[in-house]
Amino acid sequence: MGLEKAEDETWLAALRAIVGEERLSLNPSVLEQHAKDESFHHPRMPAAVAFAKSTQEVSQILALCNEFGRPVVGFGAGSSLEGHVVPPAGGRALTLDLSQMNEILHVHEGDLDCVVQAGVTRKQLNEHLRGTGLFFPIDPGADATLGGMAATRASGTNAVRYGTMRENIINLTAVMADGRVIKTGQRARKSSAGYDLTRLLVGSEGTLGIITQLTVRLHGIPECLVAAVAPFETLEGAVNTVIDVLQCGLAVGRIELLDELQIQAVNQYSKSDHEVSPTLFLEFQGSQAQLAEQSEMFQELAEAHGMKNIKFGRLEEERNELWKARHSVWYANRTLRPGTQGWATDVCVPISHLAECILETKQDIACSGLIAPIVGHVGDGNFHLSIMINPDDREELQQAHDLNERLLARALRFEGTCTGEHGIGEGKIEALKRELGPAVDVMKTIKLALDPNNILNPGKVFGPL
Repeated sequence: MGLEKAEDETWLAALRAIVGEERLSLNPSVLEQHAKDESFHHPRMPAAVAFAKSTQEVSQILALCNEFGRPVVGFGAGSSLEGHVVPPAGGRALTLDLSQMNEILHVHEGDLDCVVQAGVTRKQLNEHLRGTGLFFPIDPGADATLGGMAATRASGTNAVRYGTMRENIINLTAVMADGRVIKTGQRARKSSAGYDLTRLLVGSEGTLGIITQLTVRLHGIPECLVAAVAPFETLEGAVNTVIDVLQCGLAVGRIELLDELQIQAVNQYSKSDHEVSPTLFLEFQGSQAQLAEQSEMFQELAEAHGMKNIKFGRLEEERNELWKARHSVWYANRTLRPGTQGWATDVCVPISHLAECILETKQDIACSGLIAPIVGHVGDGNFHLSIMINPDDREELQQAHDLNERLLARALRFEGTCTGEHGIGEGKIEALKRELGPAVDVMKTIKLALDPNNILNPGKVFGPL
């Protein structure tokens, strides 16, 4: 037996001693499941997958992998979109799956917070909260784990009112590369005690530590909710309506833009009959009186920008159907070109530049000849392209790459960011360097200080160190 093979066996035996035979998998189908996320990035197999059930186990696993110099990639639901959970090349990595750490530990109704393990999903938490009058608002679409949502700084359709994961996490428990366990704060709503390690770990994409537990903010369910669908004559009119809505301070809970191609895909996939035009999906929240006033004011603003009509959904079933259709766009887009794969990308710009940025992007897509519907959380300036490509066609891949690069450059020209919510992963490393310049070197310094052996999700965010 060679030295490398002997080391592999020693490492695997030590892992089995921590999690047991049944929670350490070398099964090819399990390895394949953990070789990729929902993105177009090429999958790579890990050496093994360990399913942890406690912070103590995660601590022991990281200490062991640090000793052996083995890369560790955290894994929740695998719903990320920039290759975050794809293991590094070489086949030596351990994928650490936290999905079995799914206990809701404490709900503090009076304090509007709760403590959960990292594998709890957003739907699981909200189902648990049913009947309390509270809910957790961050809704990226996929039923992602809260640990993964924290690691990628997720947001989604409710961000215009409730913010992102960054604003809705009070503290974290995380395991560092050498196995140390830290808690970043207490449950107080604010603190000036030391460095803000919570915000440092939120959005770090598993490169600084493995998040195992979170205390998250809860919010009261609004008294009334009304959904609305509003098609427009032009894309510019829809975007300018959003700008007016925000400037007037209307209390919309959600405001989403779908271009006409995205509406076509939604209709085909969800069997809906929305008019094929640039369209806003909205949700008004508040008391009955507030909703009447807000919806009336919205209609006045929207009609001035070419709104064709508006359809309200007041019943829970109607609202659920609408947002289910919105969340299904990733799969709906495949109906536009069956057999292709989506290259999902996103940018975020200041609201005042949103219309110009989207219209330039729309023109760029038309010139490229690619199929790329637009959908966006336009209430905070964030929008997405889903470029439908044949991943085996090198010329088409290059065209999609070039379109994406022009989109990123356009966002930076408008003082925006290369990603509003998908994160960097391995897909936007160069874009991050262009956006932040020398600040990336500071990030690398922090990374190497906390993870000197570079075992935590190596190759992500910065590329090789």
